[in-house]
Amino acid sequence: MWRTGTLLLLLPRLLLNGLAAAELLQEETESRRQQPPPGKLDFGYVPAGVYETLAHYEPGPIGILFHLVHAFLCAVQPNPFPQDLLVKLAKDKFGAIQTEYQKPENVMLTLQAIYYEIGFLVCAAVGLLFAVLLPIVGLFFCLCRCCDNCGGEMHQRQRKNADCRRGLLGTLLFSTSLVITIGVLCAYAANQNLSSQVKNIRRLVNSNMRDMHIFVNDTPMQIDYLISQYTTTKNKVIYDLDNIGPLLGGKIREQLNKEVHPALDRVLDMAGAMRETKEALENTSVSLEVLHEGTGKLNFSLSLVRSSINRTLNDPGCHDEESEATSAQLCRNIRQSLSQLQISANFTWLPNVSAQLESMNNVLKTDLSVIVQKGYSSLNDTPHMVIEQTRGVVESVQDLVDDIGANISSLSKAFPLQSYLSNFTILISHAHAKIEDYYPEIDQMDFYRWIGCIALCCMVVLVLAFNYLGLLCGTLGYDKHASPTTRGCISNTGGTMLMAGVGFSFIFSWVLMGVVTIIFLTGGNMEKLVCEPFHTKQLFKVVDTPYLVNPEWKNFIPGYMYNDSELDLTAESLYRTCKENKGIYSAMHLDKVFNISSFLNSTVFTQDVTAQLASMKIDLRGIILLEATGKQNLMDFSEAGLSEINYADYLEEVNKGVTVVDLLSYARELEAQTDLMPKGPLQASLKGHVRTLRQIHRQQVVPMEQAMKYVRARSLLNQSMRFLERTASDLPNKLLTVVEAIEAAQYLISQNATHLINQEKEKYTATVLGYFRQYTQWVRTSLAMEVAPCKPFSNMVDTAEIITCSFLVDSMNTFWMGLGCSTLFLLPSIILAVKLAKYYRRMDTEDVYDDIETIPMKTMEIGNNGYHSERSQSLPSSIMTSLPNPDNMNRFPRASAPPRHIDW
Repeated sequence: MWRTGTLLLLLPRLLLNGLAAAELLQEETESRRQQPPPGKLDFGYVPAGVYETLAHYEPGPIGILFHLVHAFLCAVQPNPFPQDLLVKLAKDKFGAIQTEYQKPENVMLTLQAIYYEIGFLVCAAVGLLFAVLLPIVGLFFCLCRCCDNCGGEMHQRQRKNADCRRGLLGTLLFSTSLVITIGVLCAYAANQNLSSQVKNIRRLVNSNMRDMHIFVNDTPMQIDYLISQYTTTKNKVIYDLDNIGPLLGGKIREQLNKEVHPALDRVLDMAGAMRETKEALENTSVSLEVLHEGTGKLNFSLSLVRSSINRTLNDPGCHDEESEATSAQLCRNIRQSLSQLQISANFTWLPNVSAQLESMNNVLKTDLSVIVQKGYSSLNDTPHMVIEQTRGVVESVQDLVDDIGANISSLSKAFPLQSYLSNFTILISHAHAKIEDYYPEIDQMDFYRWIGCIALCCMVVLVLAFNYLGLLCGTLGYDKHASPTTRGCISNTGGTMLMAGVGFSFIFSWVLMGVVTIIFLTGGNMEKLVCEPFHTKQLFKVVDTPYLVNPEWKNFIPGYMYNDSELDLTAESLYRTCKENKGIYSAMHLDKVFNISSFLNSTVFTQDVTAQLASMKIDLRGIILLEATGKQNLMDFSEAGLSEINYADYLEEVNKGVTVVDLLSYARELEAQTDLMPKGPLQASLKGHVRTLRQIHRQQVVPMEQAMKYVRARSLLNQSMRFLERTASDLPNKLLTVVEAIEAAQYLISQNATHLINQEKEKYTATVLGYFRQYTQWVRTSLAMEVAPCKPFSNMVDTAEIITCSFLVDSMNTFWMGLGCSTLFLLPSIILAVKLAKYYRRMDTEDVYDDIETIPMKTMEIGNNGYHSERSQSLPSSIMTSLPNPDNMNRFPRASAPPRHIDW
């Protein structure tokens, strides 16, 4: 019950607070709706074309040969890239070394160059030695054979292992020819690869030129996009200026709320306490009336019972001398206990609270909560006050924002872009036209080169053709039963073809080796001095060597372009930046020509905007938190007389029971004592009183204990007294504290809010200027990263590297590697072909024997070779000699058996 009463007492206060909070929440929600969404400005993406050049080359299967060539060149030339040597040579301009080669420093440079080129020089020396000596050896070999030496005599010695030697020589020659064939195929593949890649040169060049046109055409559009995006910043700034009330005033209000709201809340709480005090006094008054009525009736009934019992106890039976001592004693006991038959809580003597209630009615004639709500409304009106007080400044700043936009629009005119791009477009078109004019010449030169390389390959193919045909005819036409002088035409043709292959080898090999040596020196040095250091970026270090081009220029690119050689702009940094597809502005350090940062700083960050925003005057002295009527109302509340109430008496009476003694217990005791008396009128009268007490308990006490209005009245009286006691406790000091708090908050708004306002003004100004900073920073970043990305320039360098190294040098090196391998293996081919031809060609003479017994192996020889048996059948056994001719008789006067050999 007491919880219900408390809730009823607090309900009005809760409703008022809830209404105030709902009003504040609604205002804050509307304020938030007006505020822009947080976060950075979104300027979108700078429009950019897509460059189509893919500066990357995948050689495919022939790449295996390229890797083999690179590995061979690394073995031939393992020395590191001679950066210092090239720098010295470049600084001495090469001519000075030739004219003054005897100087010690020039001798050292020469030695360093020889040391670096030692691998190439050794290989070139071997090639030149091969090219010079092989024709001489061929000449002497030819003369020797003409003299029937060096295998020129048409006579073949018969040996036991002739078939084994012939098979071995044939196998070795075939293997050698296969190696030569592989080399020719590699050379042919490299030749074809170069021709096919030459056709791609036009595609790569045209792709690069199209990228350059995209670069030129997109750059003005990108600059215009940068300029147009100032509108985003302008709209955001204007939006913040139009909403300066919720943005600046709302922030000021939020800061003030930290100090002001607690003070107003305390006043509002005090207004609620006033209403609750009045309600408590009303509840006290009503409760006292209810309790007066109930306890008055009970007190009257108990008074009648006491009087009746007293009269009964005056019966002579209680005083007669002759009566039993027990009855007299019982009467005395009963008379002594009659004092307990009275009410315990007597509310009739408690003073009324009508005076205090009247005072509270007078206090509540002034609605303090309404006054407090005015204070809340006045504080919440801060954004509107800011709007009114800054209207002129806002209009001035908006005009300045429009002026800044006009200045930024002049960026394209201030930046000498069109003239540069126009000249660059003319240069691109002119260069492209020149390159187009060279295409027919390039195709013609490539055709001549292709014809020449095919001719060189055909020289080797001719030798291979004779080798393969010689092996084929010799193998197919060979008859093991035929003697050397009776070999068939096919076998003899095979031997002749082998010798023809030997002759062509001597004729062409020196030409092939000379060409291989020249291409080797050219292609190998190109790979080691240009292509490989380009990939490792060491070539850039040579180009970027300080004071290399001009003794007065540290870096030649900025020295040539801007006359500022100290600027950190090198070929390597330019290539790397463009490779990352960053803007040409940052890659070429074009801020030396037009510093966009200085332009934006002087254009966007004008002092006028800052000065105008700083000149805003915001005066909050019009905010009144609590009117004088409200303060007087608080003072009246403190003088309402709550402290004059004796709360202890009220609480003491409330805590007492209905009666001093329990009537049922008292009736049982009285009945028990009456039963001890002798039967008679006294006993009957006392029993009647017992019944009366029980009837009073049943009809008055029990209803009072169970009736809701009595219980509620006691509960309300208890709660009201306790609440009033708490409220009245040190009430003047509490009210004084509330007044001081509200006065302090008012003083803060009227006198000390300047610092807080200045802080919020600075934040607001920083926010507005931050939009301009975001724009300028975005412009700088876009210029550096997105506007005019210079990937086409690095693509041109990569394209030149692909054409020079991947197309030309790698194919050329693979060509000389294959051709050189074939040429070197012509030497064993010559030797093997000369030795093998003896086993295929028809001989003029053959070995014969006079005495069978003197030749231990004659029988085996006849069995193995077979041609002696043929001779024995066709000629008389007594002769057994070959038919001589005069020339043979001179050289061999008498054919005889061959000498014994160690291997027989």
